[in-house]
Amino acid sequence: MGNLDLFLNMRINDFDYDLPPELIAQKPLLERDQCRLLYMKRETAEAVQHLKFRNLADILKPKDRLVFNNTRVIPARVFCRKITGASLEFFFTERVDDTHWKALIKPAKRAAAGSEVYIDNFPQVKLSVEKVMEDGYERLITLISGAESLEQVIEAYGHIPLPHYIRRSDEDDESIDKELYQTVYAGVPGAVAAPTAGLHFTNEFIDELSIRGIDKSFVTLHVGAGTFRPVQVDDPRKHDIHEERFELSPQSAREINSTWERGGRVIAVGTTVVRVLEACAVSKHKVASNSSRTKLMILPPYEFKAVDGLVTNFHLPRSTLLMLVSAFSARERILEAYREAVEERYRFYSYGDAMVIV
Repeated sequence: MGNLDLFLNMRINDFDYDLPPELIAQKPLLERDQCRLLYMKRETAEAVQHLKFRNLADILKPKDRLVFNNTRVIPARVFCRKITGASLEFFFTERVDDTHWKALIKPAKRAAAGSEVYIDNFPQVKLSVEKVMEDGYERLITLISGAESLEQVIEAYGHIPLPHYIRRSDEDDESIDKELYQTVYAGVPGAVAAPTAGLHFTNEFIDELSIRGIDKSFVTLHVGAGTFRPVQVDDPRKHDIHEERFELSPQSAREINSTWERGGRVIAVGTTVVRVLEACAVSKHKVASNSSRTKLMILPPYEFKAVDGLVTNFHLPRSTLLMLVSAFSARERILEAYREAVEERYRFYSYGDAMVIV
């Protein structure tokens, strides 16, 4: 099926594959850069290669530029109780101001507007559910007492929000998750999920790449809870993708544009970086700085203007992230590479192995 035919007749089943549950990585490797790397050439039908992540240094070339997402995951899960003793779990999603944040709450039926709660085991810290947001899911939460800001509350009492397919709580290995579910260059708090392609990089490896003439730049996209929201329509073109905040600074825009001017390639580390760069593309191989929100959903066929290569993890079946990767190369080749990764027993999803497409 050609790209145009695929687009005109697109169905969610076009992005499905079988994954044995035991291949879903439940814990990170203690040495970040020791994962496996599936190398796929974007424009040719050559067989994929099975490598180690540090072999990325041999795939990239001097004058190339890696672009990283420097968002930092916040400990967004906060356990609370109502005055009645009923327990609730707050999942803070976005800051509004010092005393107001948006949050998802479980169970939602216990979180009517006007409800007051306190942090579990810390009754002096009180919060209020001010209203239900327009989407019908998120609530606007107000800090009543016990801290100067809700950010302080989240940092002091929150837990790392591990993805739903990791079947353990962060308390099992909390110190490990606090370190390894964060990229080494994370600096701007605001994400509720990690940009996982970057988890494989160490400072030492980034320095080694720099010595080889491979530059780096940073963008910020705060990964939202919607990244895990399944596509629930048969036609993916009708999916309402989540909106996320991003920033491409003037300095990073200049660095990226200069890479193309001198004949280098821009390699996105993760699908979040792809969304930022493509949202900021003004023409082929030219981006402009911007600080905004994006609802960009990339489906095949798509003409990429700002990304020449992609480092990424393996994504869930039928997900918008798999659709984006399928737009970067031929869908059939991507799914064939995934099938081979299953046969080779790669580790999948957030704490899993990586692939590079250039």
